[in-house]
Formats: sequence, structure tokens, C-alpha cells
Amino acid sequence: MRVLVACEESQTVCKAFRERGHEAYSCDIQPCSGGHPEWHIQADALEILKIKWDLVIAHPPCTYISNAGARWLWAGHVLNEERYALGLKGKEFFMRFYNAECQKIAIENPVPSTIYNMPPCSQIIQPFEHGEPWSKKTCLWLRGLPKLLPTKIVEDHRPYCSSGTYSKTHDPKYKGGSRKGGSSISRSKTFPGIAKAMAEQWG
Repeated sequence: MRVLVACEESQTVCKAFRERGHEAYSCDIQPCSGGHPEWHIQADALEILKIKWDLVIAHPPCTYISNAGARWLWAGHVLNEERYALGLKGKEFFMRFYNAECQKIAIENPVPSTIYNMPPCSQIIQPFEHGEPWSKKTCLWLRGLPKLLPTKIVEDHRPYCSSGTYSKTHDPKYKGGSRKGGSSISRSKTFPGIAKAMAEQWG
């Protein structure tokens, strides 16, 4: 099966499908960090989307449409028009994947802000449902695919992101509580347990 993993530089999902024998490619405007540049297409994902694929898994940027950013969107209880406009562009990018000509599509994103009136998601998943010791509510929009079933539920789990900020609790070198910092790339990487579940159940 030919699989496009759009907006992925980590190659976590790409490698999970490769391990099961699929012809999977990650795609991002950034170079890959997963160690397999031969499986990475550094280009505009919307252009690569025009090629015929058997399965498309997309991780479009969520910076401006995520509900986690609502406090900046409504700073001082006044709508930030500039940020709102950027959010509308983010939704437009998201919808290009949502309406793509492919029979099997999965789009992953955090819970979106209601102001953008996004399509209802198909399901909400958690890392702790797939062997990871973290909670991080994630939405999936699915077409032609079954809902992702839990593979290994971890009862003792902690928030990956705390109060809308990046949590360093996932870093084994950090022994304290959560604190601000970290990049959007590190926050958006797919958990290996979820990537494995996608490859096993959708591949």
C-alpha cells in the first residue's frame, strides 16, 4: 500500500508503516529527523497530495486553530483579528486534506477552537490507550478507515502538556513538574504507540 504521511518530519508514522512492508513516505517542508531521508519528501504536502495514494495520514499544523491557543485568540476578552485570520488559513489548509481525493484518509489534530467551526471529528484518542504513560487528547478525522482501537491501556499516566503549556515531564532528564518551553515540533510528534496502532490497524 502506498502511504503518504503529510506534515511529518519525525517519520514516526512513516517508519511504523515501513516496518509492516508498506511503501510509506513522510512529507514536510522541513528536512526529516527520523534518519531515513530516502523515505522523506521535502516539499509542499498539498502538491504531493495530487499524486494517487492508497492512504493519506495528515498532521496539519494546529498552532492557530487549536483550542489550547484560545487564550491568545481572546486576549483581554477581545478577538485578536490577526490571529483569527491565521486560524482561518490553518482551517483552509486542514480542509484540503479533509476533502482530498483519496478513499482512506486520517487527519490528526488537537481539539480545535469552536470559533473555526471545524467538522466534527470521528473519535478522540489518548496516548495512554496505546502503551504510553501520557494523556494528551487528540482528535482523528477518518474517511474509509475504522476507528483506532486501544492496544495497551496504561492506568498510571500523567498529562503530557500542562495547562496549555509544554510539559517537560516527558523528558527522563527532568524530574520536576511541568514548566513552559519546548518547540511546536517537539509538542506535535506522534507517539510511537499510536503510530504502531495506526500501522497495525489501518495497514
